[in-house]
Amino acid sequence: MRIRRAHLLIPLLALLSALFAAPSTAVAATGVAAYQTSVNGDSADVYYPTGTSSGLPVALILQGAKVDKAQYAKYASAIAAQGFVVVVPNHYRLMIFEYERYAAENQVTDTVAWMKDEKYNSASPLYKRVSSTKLGLLGHSFGGAAGLAAAEDTCSLVFCPTLSFSLPSQVKAASFYGTNNEFLGIFADVDNQIPVQLVQGTVDGIAPPADAEQTYTHLLNAPRQIVRVSGANHYGITDVQSPSPAEAETTTQSLSQDASVEVAARWAGRFLLAELGDDAAADYVWHTGDASDPQVTVTGVS
Repeated sequence: MRIRRAHLLIPLLALLSALFAAPSTAVAATGVAAYQTSVNGDSADVYYPTGTSSGLPVALILQGAKVDKAQYAKYASAIAAQGFVVVVPNHYRLMIFEYERYAAENQVTDTVAWMKDEKYNSASPLYKRVSSTKLGLLGHSFGGAAGLAAAEDTCSLVFCPTLSFSLPSQVKAASFYGTNNEFLGIFADVDNQIPVQLVQGTVDGIAPPADAEQTYTHLLNAPRQIVRVSGANHYGITDVQSPSPAEAETTTQSLSQDASVEVAARWAGRFLLAELGDDAAADYVWHTGDASDPQVTVTGVS
């Protein structure tokens, strides 16, 4: 574990209101079900594929600043439909003297502990179905920045309130949307210890596309990839645009919300699958997907 100064500027502020929901099961989408639980005290939504398959890898979504977990329902369902258990916590913590939903690195280790417990929880819909050894990271904006710090195996001050973090061996890869590591015009090198994909809307008015491009060039280790989604803005993976009380987007998407969610989730899910050893997914993200998907342009090193 290394300690490092934070390097991303994202708006901060607001009010605490954490709710803890009792476990319940409901259909979230065709082939996908969902239930509510808690992960180390954080209220969380869990999406998973229906059926009897076991050894399902987990994907943790680190939310954007002040974006409620419910806003990732469509994105999480699209990831789950690709064969993942998707965990979306509401993580409240103190930032600039206010409590709000701000992701933190310790959520990664919390989720690893949750995976192990859930696998052997006979009351869980995931009993003996979820993997305890395969975790992928997904993140949006501030949450992606927290994920970048985790991917470096650093305790980055803004994202590491526990003042200690070690990247668990269960974490295999990461995909972050609308994320960069710009701080006061500076882009630090990112010594990523796991494969990292950046997914960036080309009309993002909050996290500029140019900043994502710079961040990509500072990823030191392969595999690394940047996927540019034409016509998507900063809230291309949330259920609605500018979900209150998060910062409002000033640029309009030319893609429909459903289309931007689908494209971003498809590329993120397949990247994680590729790094988990899925040959078909690897062929798509590194060879055939760019040419077959008119909504994206892709640069990467496998």
